[in-house]
Amino acid sequence: MKERTFCNNSQIRNLVIMSAFSLFVVSCGSSKNVSSKKVTANKSVAKAESLRKLDSRFDGKVSKSISELLKDAEKYLGAPYKFGGSTSSGFDCSGFAVKVFEENSYKLPRRSADQAETGSAIDIREVRPGDLLFFATAGGTKVSHVGIVHDIGNDGEVRFIHASTSKGVIISSLNESYWNKAYLHAKRVL
Repeated sequence: MKERTFCNNSQIRNLVIMSAFSLFVVSCGSSKNVSSKKVTANKSVAKAESLRKLDSRFDGKVSKSISELLKDAEKYLGAPYKFGGSTSSGFDCSGFAVKVFEENSYKLPRRSADQAETGSAIDIREVRPGDLLFFATAGGTKVSHVGIVHDIGNDGEVRFIHASTSKGVIISSLNESYWNKAYLHAKRVL
């Protein structure tokens, strides 16, 4: 006589699919307020009163090496999101950072949580283009997303380039509610 199991094959398959989907959703965060084009310095996201002040005082010029790094990042704007991806056919957040830094002769660890352990910790007021920003997109304090500081607006607004699960490689702002709430810390690796 055959033993009865509590789950049939379709239930197991559905459980595996739901687990994979859940991992996809929390792996690299997404935001409803995003930009798929390069944001210009005179364009700013309105600040809500409930947002933390996450502005930088940086107002200098970037070095040639950082300019090159940012050009390499920008060439991937619009590339799709792909879990585990690290090529122009699809990136996840940490794969995007690895690719951009690798093209500029700097090796980063593959996972965003490991990337958060590299470099020097810096206060948000000191960030400049090329620095890394880390986020907890699932809440709490566990790093689950990374972005590269792209530019600082005249008002101190910090904008970063990253691979979003919903829009692929885009430029977002720390003044967007989603990213403002998820922000953890910044690191300088170059």
